[in-house]
Amino acid sequence: MSDLPSFLRTTAEEAAVLAGEYLQKVFRGQMDIDYKRDRHDLVTEHDRAAEELIVPFLLERDPSWRIIGEEGGAQGGDGQVTWYVDPIDGTSNFAQGLAFFCVSIGVAVDGELVAGAIFDPIARRLFSADHEHAYLDGEILRTPATQPAAAATLITGYPTARDLEADRETALGHFGDLAEAFSSLRRTGSGALTLAHVAAGWVDCAFGGSVNAWDVAAGALIVQRAGGSYQPLLLEAGVVGEHLAPAFVAQGPGAQYPALDHFVEQFTGVRVSS
Repeated sequence: MSDLPSFLRTTAEEAAVLAGEYLQKVFRGQMDIDYKRDRHDLVTEHDRAAEELIVPFLLERDPSWRIIGEEGGAQGGDGQVTWYVDPIDGTSNFAQGLAFFCVSIGVAVDGELVAGAIFDPIARRLFSADHEHAYLDGEILRTPATQPAAAATLITGYPTARDLEADRETALGHFGDLAEAFSSLRRTGSGALTLAHVAAGWVDCAFGGSVNAWDVAAGALIVQRAGGSYQPLLLEAGVVGEHLAPAFVAQGPGAQYPALDHFVEQFTGVRVSS
């Protein structure tokens, strides 16, 4: 169906805004907070409540859709369409009252990303993509050319607590090399919203590690449709879908960042595509 990606994009936008409007109302209010793997991995009552808004909304459109949510796991049918739902990407920020988080919803057909939406409920900015274009608040989005490293901004979640635990000296050394190479280095706490910012040209590049499909499915497509590049890293052989890789590099057009390329090659053994 030629109109399917457009329909899926519109549906993703509506679902993301539905959950985002709820999150806007409860942001910086009292909330119950739990922990998943450790103290760095938070979940709130609002993560679950937002996902419980999204899942029924999608299944009312088509019960055959398969939905993989960060909180609820796999639900729905076993059709060709699979949704990846992160009700709050940036939960730690959300829980602490820091306004850098989003709702991220990506969708694949037969394993290939075809549509997605990211909604920043505090800034009220809606990013989305389908088979043709990326969009920002309904207007076609094109990523501007990147700046040279001396003027560029890199966003990364590296090093994580697990990176430091594994090899503190090496991790801090890598981080220092990146901090020296770029004009600005930021750790913002939301992979999905970071990718949206790369697509918009508000930052020049991003490296993400330890990511899940619901973190990046929408953002990966938005970056690519806007004209940037998204390179999955450490994707297992035979696995279809860049959103299933546990790490990535995303860059705007014309990016030439040898320090980032060198770091990625050392960290993953993968050469960054030019």
